[in-house]
Amino acid sequence: QVQLVESGGGLVQPGGSLRLSCAASGSIVNADIMGWYRQVPGKQRELVARVTRGGSISYADSVKGRFIISRDNAKNTVYLQMNSLKPEDTAVYICNAFWLSGDYWGQGTQVTVSS
Repeated sequence: QVQLVESGGGLVQPGGSLRLSCAASGSIVNADIMGWYRQVPGKQRELVARVTRGGSISYADSVKGRFIISRDNAKNTVYLQMNSLKPEDTAVYICNAFWLSGDYWGQGTQVTVSS
């Protein structure tokens, strides 16, 4: 059982930056994929970014060039650096840890982009 705790969300103006963290209660070194998703009420959960155990990274088209995902296995933490934020980035951002045997979700952290 792995618990994931996200932090770093908040209110930011358009064009601003935030850095989200996802701290795992156990080792993530063997997690096949660590990812960030976002959820807006009434919409499907969307994959934002993910990094594989081998270091391959992919992003949603909507965040390419603005967001950066990184993974620190020594600290059991995954980060999402979000730059040039837009109002449409407003959502609850949720961390996911995926193994072939199962996956785990955090509770999420709210990000609001508004002037």
